[in-house]
Amino acid sequence: MKRLGLSIGLLLAAVLPATMPAVAQSWPAKTVRIIVPFGPGSTPDVVARLIADSLQQKYPGSAFVVENKPGASGDIGTDMVAKAEPDGTAIGVSIGGPLAINTLLFPSLPYDPKRDIAAVTQLVTMPSVLAVNPSLNVGSVSDLVARLKRDPGKYSFGSIGNGSLSHLAMEAIALKSGAQIVHVPYQSSPQAMTAVLRNDVQMACLPAASVVPLGKDGKVKMLAVSLGKRSPYLPDLPTLKESGIDVEADAWMGLIAPGKTAPDLVVKINKDVVEAIHAPAIRDKLAAQFMEPVGNSPAQFRAVINAEVARWAPVIRAANIRLD
Repeated sequence: MKRLGLSIGLLLAAVLPATMPAVAQSWPAKTVRIIVPFGPGSTPDVVARLIADSLQQKYPGSAFVVENKPGASGDIGTDMVAKAEPDGTAIGVSIGGPLAINTLLFPSLPYDPKRDIAAVTQLVTMPSVLAVNPSLNVGSVSDLVARLKRDPGKYSFGSIGNGSLSHLAMEAIALKSGAQIVHVPYQSSPQAMTAVLRNDVQMACLPAASVVPLGKDGKVKMLAVSLGKRSPYLPDLPTLKESGIDVEADAWMGLIAPGKTAPDLVVKINKDVVEAIHAPAIRDKLAAQFMEPVGNSPAQFRAVINAEVARWAPVIRAANIRLD
């Protein structure tokens, strides 16, 4: 009996390591893919490469490889993360579109953001800036709203595409103020800003990095930022809420992992990445793009995602926005 007990014990000792969850594995693996659902040079790509470089320095025995998988409003790359092995070898940098807003815009997605995606941490918060062509001769949000109400449907705004945050933010401004504005979509922030400069459209609410250099040169008039509080990098610009329009549009980014990733492994990845984004060198590089590091817990980041769905659902319904 003793020998039988010993044999069973040895058998269990041999079997258990193979059946234990991914949490027992060390992180990082030899190679970690950081999947970005947008192209090279996009803001998620910039943030992903800063994280990859920092982690590479901390773990020189591993390789951190950024893979760009653009397409379908960010859904293709985000789906790759969702379907990857939940062992820490594949993580992703994504945004509010594929993690929240796209569930309201598309009839179906190839993944379920609640079930198939593990929220690791919100990486950054980034303001958009409401800017207008100087020919409008308005000095504040209230001036702009008054102008729009005087001439409903006369003026137009640019965005970086149907269903984008830049589209929804302006639709929300119109909804909250009772104004009517015509939407003109473009393929990128630079194209939309060029349209504002040329007066092809009269206004846009776009990421600060695209707007501020032109605003400082006086080529466009900056009226407000879209965050719930003033940006530390643009302290003189009021928020939309301060300006009397109850609209908040945060162009945040977050780190994600496959949905079945073990909680302890998520915590480990969270710890390393939060440490990275708060390092002084990375903070300075983010500040140059008007991005402020966040680094919250997985539960807090999940709450941010859920809040995005609740925030934009009524705007999308009211504007009847659908993408097929």
